[in-house]
Amino acid sequence: MRCYGSPVAEQLATTTQKPQTVYNWSGKNRQGQKVSGEMEAQGPAFVRSKLRREGINARTIRKKPKPLFGKKIKPKDISIASRQVATMLGAGIPIAQSYKAIAAGTDHPRIREIFGAVRADVESGTALSEALTKFPRQFDPLYTSLVAVGERSGNLDDLMDKVATYMENLEEIKSKVKGAMWYPAAVLVVGFVVTMLLLVFVIPQFEDLFSGFGASLPALTSAVIDLSRSFRDHWLQVFAFVIGAIMLLTLTYRRSARMRHGIDRLSLRLPVFGVILRKAAISRYARTLATMFGSGVPLVDGLRSVAGATGNRVYHDACLSIREAVSTGQALSVTMAQTGLFPAMILQMTLTGEESGELENMLNKAADYYEREVRESVDNMSKLIEPIMISVLGAIVGTLVIAMYLPIFKMGSVI
Repeated sequence: MRCYGSPVAEQLATTTQKPQTVYNWSGKNRQGQKVSGEMEAQGPAFVRSKLRREGINARTIRKKPKPLFGKKIKPKDISIASRQVATMLGAGIPIAQSYKAIAAGTDHPRIREIFGAVRADVESGTALSEALTKFPRQFDPLYTSLVAVGERSGNLDDLMDKVATYMENLEEIKSKVKGAMWYPAAVLVVGFVVTMLLLVFVIPQFEDLFSGFGASLPALTSAVIDLSRSFRDHWLQVFAFVIGAIMLLTLTYRRSARMRHGIDRLSLRLPVFGVILRKAAISRYARTLATMFGSGVPLVDGLRSVAGATGNRVYHDACLSIREAVSTGQALSVTMAQTGLFPAMILQMTLTGEESGELENMLNKAADYYEREVRESVDNMSKLIEPIMISVLGAIVGTLVIAMYLPIFKMGSVI
């Protein structure tokens, strides 16, 4: 029988330790020379004691400051670590030793710190799921709920492997959707920068040239020159307005639930992107619900975690509504249909799963289908958007070029 808790003998043999912290220290050695360095220890007292044994009188001992732009933990890092934990647990290695091995083997300082703290909590008798809740940014409620189920059922290695697979599928879809959104945005930014450079550096050269013509300029040329002059005179105000507007929208979006709901609803109605975002939200919904339900999490409890995994505020609120309706005894497929956000195919598959007792299998099939649809839609959109964006950039630059050469063509026709 596999056991994931720390046995009594193991607890007696293992000394409970606090997480290690890196300290910077400075002082003098026996020869009176100034020395300094850094040491990983459980506290300043340990550092001072160890240095004293080495003949060093420590004057200052401070925690090593964290870098301002530290290396962040990505979901991919957590999924890889979860897979490693599942492998070691499946081999019969205790939880604390598994996390200790991963912390020692990674070059990511934040993962080393978190996994070291989790190991220390587990060694002190804390349940793994409870230890993970201390780091909500890295381990969301869905993750900790599945770990808790694995601890209760004695299949923690299987649950960790399932969590890793789930996170890998979710991150693949997220990266596809982000790539679809960032490509046109990047092209527009490049177009904006090129246009600004032309207005600031190129157009003024033509303006000086045209000033000696002594004739009226074409309307298009005059408009472009006026635009260039206005931008050069008020470029600081323009950039301040653009940056201020972006910051205001970002802060408002983060703090206002109504604005998030409105923007997410608007994004679902966009001509091409809306279809991709809708399919991505449905695939996340189906995959997450299948993972939670298949792991033994009650449907009502699982829907709360599913809401946060959809990545869209509209579907988030719909999941909470579904949860309330399901808690009163209504069928899942019926409550999903009442939201008006799910297509007929997934509704029928959910109904079939409920009637046959194969809800997890049906939801996984639906998730596979919509994930495949997202990939194909992103590939097709990339092929469609690329010529459109090139045409838009060409039209912008071409308009500026034509505007500058119209007076020259006009002079040539007169001569």
